[in-house]
Amino acid sequence: MAHLFTRNLTFQSNDLGKEATLMLTFDAQMDGLYEEFLPVVWKVSKFGKSGPYRANATYTSQLAFSKPQVVDGNIIDAETCVKVNVGEKTTLTEANEVYHFSSPIKGASNALQAVNNTGAIQDIAVGFMTKGDLMPKPALYFTDVGDGSHVTARFTPILRAYITSDYQETAIIRGAIDTPAVWMEDLASLPQSTTWNLTRDPASGRYKMHPA
Repeated sequence: MAHLFTRNLTFQSNDLGKEATLMLTFDAQMDGLYEEFLPVVWKVSKFGKSGPYRANATYTSQLAFSKPQVVDGNIIDAETCVKVNVGEKTTLTEANEVYHFSSPIKGASNALQAVNNTGAIQDIAVGFMTKGDLMPKPALYFTDVGDGSHVTARFTPILRAYITSDYQETAIIRGAIDTPAVWMEDLASLPQSTTWNLTRDPASGRYKMHPA
């Protein structure tokens, strides 16, 4: 059984100087990114121009495959899901318009795998479970998975933060974000709870994130 962990992230600002929107997503460089699969927006938080602001995000390392429901480029929900750990494989089937993931079995090491045995092309998402939620938060979206083929996800929880108002939560990101990340951390290497200060340089207009 994989060792599961939780990361509580707090992002805060005080008298930022300009209203800003912080967007979090797992879009660190991975083989196949924007070709085989697409990142999904996790969190979007607004920080005001003056006064104190704070946003919280909690990540848990229990991963899961899901059959996503997509509307207008956003993953609004999932029809079903299955918890998986690294080194495990599951199979997606369909009967009477009901989708089902099989109980995971041993698969390729250092990866998660899902096989499409539904008889049709499907979309499959990789995400993580959140306490109290029945379905996982989507992180990566695999589209046009052919019948009989499989998706292989080598997911590392490297989270990036951007200052951009171009996206909303659960949006599928179709191409590389055109603004540089202001923060990037491998969540596995962080303590359980961390706080980060968002600041803006009034001279350059650049945003930075640093430990509180």
